[in-house]
Amino acid sequence: MKLIRNILDKIKPQVQEGGKYHAFHALFDAAETFFFVPDVVTTKGSHIRDGVDMKRTMFTVVVALIPALLFGMWNVGQMHFRSMGVSVDILDAFWYGFLRVLPLILVTYGVGLGIEIAFAQSRGHEVNEGFFVSGMLIPLIVPVTTPLWILAIAVAFAVVFGKEVFGGTGMNIVNPALLTRAFLFFSYPAAMSGDKVWIAAKADAFSGATPLAELTAGHSAGLSPLDMIIGAYPGSVGETSVIAIAIGAFILLYTGVASWKIMTSFFVGGLAMALILNLFASSFPANSYLQLPAWEHLLIGGFAFGGVFMITDPVTASQTEIGKWIYGFLGGLLAIMVRVLNPAYPEGVMLAILFMNIFAPTIDYYVVEANIKKRLKRARVVFNSKNL
Repeated sequence: MKLIRNILDKIKPQVQEGGKYHAFHALFDAAETFFFVPDVVTTKGSHIRDGVDMKRTMFTVVVALIPALLFGMWNVGQMHFRSMGVSVDILDAFWYGFLRVLPLILVTYGVGLGIEIAFAQSRGHEVNEGFFVSGMLIPLIVPVTTPLWILAIAVAFAVVFGKEVFGGTGMNIVNPALLTRAFLFFSYPAAMSGDKVWIAAKADAFSGATPLAELTAGHSAGLSPLDMIIGAYPGSVGETSVIAIAIGAFILLYTGVASWKIMTSFFVGGLAMALILNLFASSFPANSYLQLPAWEHLLIGGFAFGGVFMITDPVTASQTEIGKWIYGFLGGLLAIMVRVLNPAYPEGVMLAILFMNIFAPTIDYYVVEANIKKRLKRARVVFNSKNL
């Protein structure tokens, strides 16, 4: 690290204001803050002495995503060789998956960070670390077969229109990673749906359908509870393994990065809606979703991943304490409602969370207003009692 520090110290005068390469200041700043803690301090206003800054927060989320990433790489290889009828060891499956997932990561970071650096340079701002998380999330929520050029367009759209037009990191009103997936889903549906997109170079005779696709078609999910928890089945790269996601959830909750209120209420809301829909199972025997036990809804598809890494995004979620309960509960409730009742969307998590992102400020507004009215009412009671 000392060698890197020396190299950066030699370059730094050249990229500062008045330097020969000042036009690349934002790029240099991004590289420096990637390797070292920023040396920027507060110069006015409140001074808070704390070791937790944005860089550490973003780094914690990336660490929490690593178990899902590693399992996803193995699962990509495992699904490929299983479709071919070939049995391989863990390392061979992982290496194949690594080679298929790595390009998705490189394209996402290359396009996303490139745009963020360009905006930061044009505005004269520092490069924030926000996209380090989005750049890891995006490859985990798309099919492994997503064409790289399509992914690049979607990432560019999400960063520009979902983030930078609102002012950059901390100002966006929707989750950039989910906006990327929504753009892909509605603009290039053939690359995001069907049985061919979830397994890399699969054999034609192998189904390749996800459990949710099987349920939508009126069939059984074909998985035991243990299979659902382990996650060795077709799906987006990082969303299948409940074990890997649970490890990430523990890291986020232990470090205090994610809100346990939002996370808990999301799963409670999903379970509540699934239980309500189970009541109508006998009336609609053709709907396999209604026959599915409520708790299994929480294990398959992207529900667990969305409940841990997406709905808890601190920028787009509700900020009030009561609002967090409402926000998470409604998100889980809507996710299962869309999944079961709308056959056009076998997975409702993406749409539910984006919808709640839009309504998070409204939820907070009414929570604050209710609190103001309660305090004013209490103040009047105190004032009247003193007058007596």
